[in-house]
Amino acid sequence: MTKTQKAIYVIEKLLEIYPEPKCTLDYNKPYELLIATILAAQSTDERVNKITTKLFKKYPTLEHFANANLEELERDIKPVGFYKNKAKSIKETAKILIDKYNGALPDSIEALTKLKGVGRKTANVIMANIFGVPSIIVDTHCMRLSNRIGFVKSKDPDKIEFELRKIVPFDMYTTFSNLMVYHGRATCKARKPKCSECIINNVCDFYKRLSNDIILNV
Repeated sequence: MTKTQKAIYVIEKLLEIYPEPKCTLDYNKPYELLIATILAAQSTDERVNKITTKLFKKYPTLEHFANANLEELERDIKPVGFYKNKAKSIKETAKILIDKYNGALPDSIEALTKLKGVGRKTANVIMANIFGVPSIIVDTHCMRLSNRIGFVKSKDPDKIEFELRKIVPFDMYTTFSNLMVYHGRATCKARKPKCSECIINNVCDFYKRLSNDIILNV
């Protein structure tokens, strides 16, 4: 089985238990997803969604974010961590979107990554969910599962993204990325993965190594 065949198999099997995988960040407007994704860096989507429920009501437009009192914005997002840098990024990015893009989001990875606080992961989230472009989104779940299953051997998000692009069929990029999040949350957890319950353990390198270690130690 090639890595591409393995990727297709993993996608098909995971779709059996997660039939409609989608972005797990809540938003109503395109720029809200951008802000939510900036907030999600080194935080959980669940925590971010709790914050943005109130945040997007308090700051209902891009102009409100651009004109926000920085210290007050920091307090509003403090629970997500790294709040000082994130608040500054959100405020500066809101200004750029208003001044340069008339409030819209740029539609390329190159332009998005020039915004404050926006790396390739965030840019790919926007390309996938706002512009409908199939995208590999390397968050902590995708990084962990891609290494465990055996698609990559790297901790570098950019390297993982470009390697997965060679393995996963283009039209499945976004589906694959979302499935990694769903399965990472439910089964392939960071600390206590539920390997024996996993629907794809028959093709998982991590499970094979784990099984061999058990046999050798018996």
